[in-house]
Amino acid sequence: FSSSFSSSSSPTSRFQGTKKKLFEKILIANRGEIACRVIRTAKNLGIQTVALYSDVDGPQSLHAKMADEAVQIGSGPSPSESYLRGNEVLEIA
Repeated sequence: FSSSFSSSSSPTSRFQGTKKKLFEKILIANRGEIACRVIRTAKNLGIQTVALYSDVDGPQSLHAKMADEAVQIGSGPSPSESYLRGNEVLEIA
């Protein structure tokens, strides 16, 4: 293994100082605190973010407001009618 993958380095330290980002933009297919943490980390790395939100969560939910872009997914109140619609998530991506 290369020294860049040593366990003593932080997850983001090996990417700091590099000229090319691994990703320009990511889609976060999650909500709540996990989505907020992913968005915060992506912004710290200079990566744009796209959040999904359901009818129940709405565009004013914290993760949707934190993201650079937010897209509504599904039309029902349950996750199976929104966040768990894999084909729709892939189309948005």
